Amino acid sequence: MARNTKLTSDRATTKIELANRLFFRLYQCANMLQKTGTRAVEAEGITTQQWAVLGALSRPAAKDGMSIGDLARYLMVSRQNLAGLIGRMERDGHVAVLPDARDRRSRLVTMTDRGHHVWHVLAQPKIRAYYDQVLADFSINDTTHALHYLLKILDNMKRIDDGASEAEADEDRQG
Repeated sequence: MARNTKLTSDRATTKIELANRLFFRLYQCANMLQKTGTRAVEAEGITTQQWAVLGALSRPAAKDGMSIGDLARYLMVSRQNLAGLIGRMERDGHVAVLPDARDRRSRLVTMTDRGHHVWHVLAQPKIRAYYDQVLADFSINDTTHALHYLLKILDNMKRIDDGASEAEADEDRQG
């Protein structure tokens, strides 16, 4: 019986140690993406955050624009953080923020002609070169597996976030 308890304890310790290493590596990757990704596109006057916004707005599903709330949910950022970013991008001429013709209370973010040019003509070749460098030692199979596991982690994180949001809403209703 003591041997089984020891094995269980060893496995739990190993799992925690691996999780710690994994999440620290994710943290490091996020920081390096910020640093090296921005360096890859800074000559075009954009950052990795702006790259993400332009990428989101370049999708066929966003051809008519996206509401600030939908864009924030898609990028998984707060509306407050996104508002400052969108303001800078609007100032730089990459996006326009206009009232939604279907819902006057909502505002739609759309890519401007300048934003299209920056994204499609100037930034895309540099982003592709960046991807090629970062994934140089990855086979298509490696990339597929990495994406699969990152999506599993993301789904679990969303589940945690949704649970926290529900708990906060319950507290607000009770408070």
